[in-house]
Amino acid sequence: MPSKEVRVRFAPSPTGPLHMGGVRTALYNYLFAKKHNGTFIIRIEDTDQTRFVEGAQEYILESLKWCGISPDEGPGIEGKYGPYIQSERKGSYQDFAQQLIDTDKAYYAFDTPEELDKIRNEAKKMGMANWQYNVVSRMNMRNSLTLPKSDVEKLLADEVPYVIRMKMPRNEDVRFHDVIRGWVVVNTNNLDDKVLFKSDGMPTYHLANIVDDYSMKISHVIRGEEWLPSAPLHVLLYDAFGWERPEFAHLPLLLKPDGNGKLSKRDGDRLGFPVFPIDWKTSEGELFSGYREKGYFPDAFINMLAFLGWNPGTTQEIFSLEQLIDSFTLERVSKAGAKFDPEKTKWFQQQYLRAKADKTLAAILSSSVSNSVSDENLETICKLMKERATFPEDIINDGSYLLENPSSYDKKMISKKWKSNTDEIMNKWKETLLHIENFDSQTIETNFKDFLSKNELGFGAVLLPFRILVTGVSAGPGMFDIAAFLGKQEVISRMEIGLNHITKIKHEA
Repeated sequence: MPSKEVRVRFAPSPTGPLHMGGVRTALYNYLFAKKHNGTFIIRIEDTDQTRFVEGAQEYILESLKWCGISPDEGPGIEGKYGPYIQSERKGSYQDFAQQLIDTDKAYYAFDTPEELDKIRNEAKKMGMANWQYNVVSRMNMRNSLTLPKSDVEKLLADEVPYVIRMKMPRNEDVRFHDVIRGWVVVNTNNLDDKVLFKSDGMPTYHLANIVDDYSMKISHVIRGEEWLPSAPLHVLLYDAFGWERPEFAHLPLLLKPDGNGKLSKRDGDRLGFPVFPIDWKTSEGELFSGYREKGYFPDAFINMLAFLGWNPGTTQEIFSLEQLIDSFTLERVSKAGAKFDPEKTKWFQQQYLRAKADKTLAAILSSSVSNSVSDENLETICKLMKERATFPEDIINDGSYLLENPSSYDKKMISKKWKSNTDEIMNKWKETLLHIENFDSQTIETNFKDFLSKNELGFGAVLLPFRILVTGVSAGPGMFDIAAFLGKQEVISRMEIGLNHITKIKHEA
């Protein structure tokens, strides 16, 4: 149990749609907060105005709402540590940047973008692929560490554009403990002097993130592995301000199904599965599919996501949100990347669909069928078909023969299994069905077994042709249940129609 009040945040940037990896980060934060009776916060980090995408913030919030990941504090939700959109906190960051300058932890840099590009290009020509503004190179640049104080004051008075950079200490080991990865040690000689405050008057992610986490009393920073390289800088910023560090936990990457590389935003539709929680349409009209619109249940999607990097230490795989909260621990989150398996995702969906009440599924599908189909019949159809379905619409699409006569027949199976005496056998079986008074599943099955015994026939010689005649397909729910649902007259009629069609099929062949 954490020794202090748990306050965690999910802090996405509105630079595009929310990838499923982001949803997983939000989920783990949410589960951790609820497990420890803590607070889950959503904070929109929109300091990078150049990459702002219209509609992205609304998309993020709607996605989390669909997933059932509800914040305790965030945009539109009252909280004493707001506002929860960084651009609305803009005025608070300048003072913190100035505090770092006043304590010699940061400095003004007046180098223009053109000057920096020139230096990088010259470095490339000299074989230095990744030139950095760091503890060595900064002494050759235009900044408050190299310029006379009077020059710096004049540049500031003349409002010459500048940025504020972190003054990275020379040759120090930065040590911090990661709940998932253990101790992490990085030497400052391997770090550059990151920009903390930009010339447009906005903080960079690094400064705003630290200031807001401190201001909002964040106890645990749970975020993706891609932020691990930034963690030493963040630790140094906490120390520079004299603030207590939060606990850090860096989550493993989500990998492509083959394990080769990070699952990207464009992998989904290219590989045949969504990577977004809900549909996202770009300003150019390009559509990226989402799990919601594909027909996935949000609880199945969340259950699947929880297992991408975490396991409960048992064989149990189906967890409600409440069960996930009870079972979740950061200590059981893996360091290794988690391979995304689209087939396993479908499996989770199937389990949740099968567990839903027939009445619930019927309500979902009610708008997809004719008004002439009674609620009772639709519920029965759901009961018959859900064991073989992945999505609710599969029940109607694959079970269309439960609503209307089959429009086609399995020609391949007819060619393979229809014998010279099959028509005769089906006519005899049809006569047997005609004389059954109580046309329920059990009675039909009893008569079927008697029919096989009297005529010395095998199971497949009768049941498969019977199924094809009535449904048009060679597989499905129990045939006796189907027959009972359709009723005697409908079954007899379909057998007669089917025999005529098959005669034509065989003749055409």
